[in-house]
Amino acid sequence: MQGFRFSHSNSSGVTRPTRPAWGRWVLSLASAVWVALPAWGAHGYALWGDLKYPAGFTHFDYVNPQAPKGGELRLVSNVRSSTFDKYNPFTIKGSAPAYLAGLMFDSLLVGSLDETAAGYGLLAEDVTVAPDGLSATFRLRPQARFHNGSPVLALDVKHSFDTLMGPHTSPAYKTALEDVAGLDVLTERTVRYRFKKPNRELPLTVGSLPVFSREWGMENGKPKPFNEVVTDTPIGSGPYTIGPVRFGKDITYVRDPAYWARELPVRVGSGNFDRITVKIYKDNTARLEALKAGEFDLMRFFSAGDWARRVTGKKFNTGELVKAELAHRLPTGFQSYVFNTRRAMLKDVRVRQALGLALDYEWMNRQMFYNAYQRVNGLFGNTDCAASGEPSADELALLSRWRGQVPPAVFGPMALPPRTDGEHSLRGNLLQAKQLLADAGWVFADGALRNAQGQAMELEYLDSNESGARVVTPWIRNLEKLGITLKFRPVDFALYQQRLQKFEFDITSMAFGGTHNPGQEYADLFGSKAANTEDSGNFAGVASPAVDALITAMTAAKTKAELLPACRALERVIAHSHYLVPQWSAGTHRLAYNAWRLARPDVVPPYTQGAEAWVMDTWWHRTSP
Repeated sequence: MQGFRFSHSNSSGVTRPTRPAWGRWVLSLASAVWVALPAWGAHGYALWGDLKYPAGFTHFDYVNPQAPKGGELRLVSNVRSSTFDKYNPFTIKGSAPAYLAGLMFDSLLVGSLDETAAGYGLLAEDVTVAPDGLSATFRLRPQARFHNGSPVLALDVKHSFDTLMGPHTSPAYKTALEDVAGLDVLTERTVRYRFKKPNRELPLTVGSLPVFSREWGMENGKPKPFNEVVTDTPIGSGPYTIGPVRFGKDITYVRDPAYWARELPVRVGSGNFDRITVKIYKDNTARLEALKAGEFDLMRFFSAGDWARRVTGKKFNTGELVKAELAHRLPTGFQSYVFNTRRAMLKDVRVRQALGLALDYEWMNRQMFYNAYQRVNGLFGNTDCAASGEPSADELALLSRWRGQVPPAVFGPMALPPRTDGEHSLRGNLLQAKQLLADAGWVFADGALRNAQGQAMELEYLDSNESGARVVTPWIRNLEKLGITLKFRPVDFALYQQRLQKFEFDITSMAFGGTHNPGQEYADLFGSKAANTEDSGNFAGVASPAVDALITAMTAAKTKAELLPACRALERVIAHSHYLVPQWSAGTHRLAYNAWRLARPDVVPPYTQGAEAWVMDTWWHRTSP
């Protein structure tokens, strides 16, 4: 199951996944948990209540169980890398092909797309959680097979876990699995994960890890170091394998006709295309023109300008290509401009707040975005975790010990992004920003805003796309009115990735995915340990004992009544600390697709994070227009 956790954002709207695929799924479907119940085994987990699908269900409601198999789906890569140089999606260095992890690797559990907190057995036929919440036991299906025909055994699960926790994979694995004490092989097909403490998300977190064969990367009977497993064909157990490859142009995944799980309820009606070819184009303009020319079948749009003005042409007029806006019920996420607080000029919360006041979102939405977006607010928009108004008594109980260590505003109304409509104006916001900067020791002198040492405030906005200047230019102009210089710095994508990994930037933009059930993954985004870990997700450099404690309270919650105050308190601290300048979100997936070649189920699942994953999973090839 392919998911999405967060991606680097840019003005053209192209998303660039960087965190592991399993972690993205955990965030969007987030999980099975421990509750104080006797040990039990079941076909799946529900977070706070009953599973939607009972034992013995035949298929998910949003698939067509009679969907025909065959044909080809032609997609465009959803990553910004101009090419790929490895087949290993788990190591840090290099670029793997788009969609590889989700198509080639199965996991113990898989999520449904029409409920927010559930996981069902895939490789595992039975799951047992201990009464004390300190372990979860998975029993593997005897029919589970890797692509090379060998059985999926407990030793393969252990090998996969040990490898992902090793030195050559993303640190996000270590953060999310920090409370996993280890994995025991109990029988040939039974494993038990041990936990350091009860944690509501850990059973599903470990259940959603990719599982691969011990034989992957073997050379002369010996395993190579995992960072040297580069172009070795992955040995997974997913529905697709690697077919024809043209480096720099495209890669084709081929459906495994003997896929071991094809008749399982969680897989019925899915994996319908014989081939999925992913094409690579240099930029967004080339992708759009190739779509119009019929070179591929589907493209998701993030740019309101493209969607409103440029998704037109002959094939749209004939009905071969159609535009579709598919509503969803996903969390808004928190796509944002990110301040790197490791930089001296950005350490003061008053400076960060002032910079945010100079962003005129209402003008941008009218003049640039065709009124297509809503402003992001906080971390948990469109979920029960969103904070509003004054803190509740339960929130204050969590926050009170941190008075003096968090901004005083945390104890008042929830932060709202500044506005420039109605009674509000950009001029008023800039006057407030000027006062905040003066309070922080910055005054206008000699043509620029300067500190007590005479140093001018000059900052750099890092992007990997020159077209990003269009969106950030209005902000740059408004900052100039305060005497602040913000330089737009476009760089080659490879250098962009390298600088992000090493936190060598002042300001950049990120599209963080949302969740209905936040957990340990927030330690990677905002935890103090991650702030000092290269290639972590803590781009803002947040290093706050208060934030660490609130994340711990959030992950330790055993009921929803315990979860909500913790996540709302966390949202208040992050928002009032102004680490992020909220951007915008849309309530639909915008797709253009070839209706003469593709057919789709009648039901649109409300919680699919990436529309491409839904298409690959449940659509099918149309035999005639």
